[in-house]
Amino acid sequence: MSKQPLLPVDEARARILATLHTTPVEHVPLAEALGRVLAEEAIARRTQPPADLSAMDGYAVRAEDVASVPATLKLVGEAPAGGFYSEQLNKGEAVRIFTGAALPRGADTIVIQEDTERDGDKVVVNEASKPGRHVRACGLDFRTGDAGMPAGRKLTPADIAFAAAMNLATLSVHKRPVIAFFSTGDELVPPGTEPGPNQIISANNDGIAALILEAGGIPLDLGIAPDRVGAIREAAERARDADMLVTLGGASVGDHDLVQEALAPLGLEIDFWKIAMRPGKPLMYGALGDIPMLGLPGNPVSALVCGTLFLQPAIRRMQGGDSALHTTVARLGRDMPANDGREDYVRAGFDHVPGELPVATPFDIQDSSMLSVLADAGCLIIRAPGAEAVQAGGIVSVLPLRL
Repeated sequence: MSKQPLLPVDEARARILATLHTTPVEHVPLAEALGRVLAEEAIARRTQPPADLSAMDGYAVRAEDVASVPATLKLVGEAPAGGFYSEQLNKGEAVRIFTGAALPRGADTIVIQEDTERDGDKVVVNEASKPGRHVRACGLDFRTGDAGMPAGRKLTPADIAFAAAMNLATLSVHKRPVIAFFSTGDELVPPGTEPGPNQIISANNDGIAALILEAGGIPLDLGIAPDRVGAIREAAERARDADMLVTLGGASVGDHDLVQEALAPLGLEIDFWKIAMRPGKPLMYGALGDIPMLGLPGNPVSALVCGTLFLQPAIRRMQGGDSALHTTVARLGRDMPANDGREDYVRAGFDHVPGELPVATPFDIQDSSMLSVLADAGCLIIRAPGAEAVQAGGIVSVLPLRL
């Protein structure tokens, strides 16, 4: 049988995203909406401001009365913040007004108090004012029926405040997808356990759970399955109600890589297996019945890098959000040799320089088992297959890992 070529990274990600559907819509209170993705437009239920309001403390007047200064006006009343002056403002009159108060009928401008002198019920205006000055016009921010925020927006604190101002107590968002996952391997034990001979602590479950949470999903940790077909199959069956299943390890070609064998009777259909990248060549994608399934490598660095490149965009897509990888450019902090035929994601420091491009400096050791290196990395330098050598100071594409 001929050897199949490795799948390019961009094509693999596109094929994953093309198979996914958005999760159903739910309505959540504003207190639970931060970071969620809007499923429907947020429509304003009120006009803001609801009337012409004063933007300053001062006096509400008619602009034609103060076109020539100094001008002496009669003080006829007061409009406190949150209140109003109910009478019509006539020629030659002024109303004491405070920030946020509605303009009296007949007034069309505000003279700030610093530009006036008061003597009993007389106000002398020393600075001319044009219509609309220091006035927040009715509907300046938004009007009833306006589409305040589009579907697909990931909600920020400012968005939550905006929704509240539009008099929306709840928002329509996509449900957070439930991502079930389990690791495989007799050698793995959970953190907090004393490893036996030839055993190691499993870091992948907690790391992948964090990636899922960061992307807005709900992690469903199914634990560690021993290297037995029955155990792997039983773990997968517990993911039937999830929106996606992720396996960690066991998807390669060794005698103990049993995921494909274990899940074939459950209806596993493989779309692709093995991609042209480093770290993370043994990545598998397909479906277990109606559930999308992603098989990540067992090496922890490979699993987390692949989770960043494939799992997180998938979770964002299922919520109707932005599934793109937001790369940027940086200057290289040290020389890098030419690359081979696989796309390389090089762990690197990422230093911000005021007024200049950031500097990405690759670490000496890139072993896919070393979490300390990945934890220290501020970015991944992306090296295309067959990329030429780059000298220090050259421009490279990077994927930032920290805000």
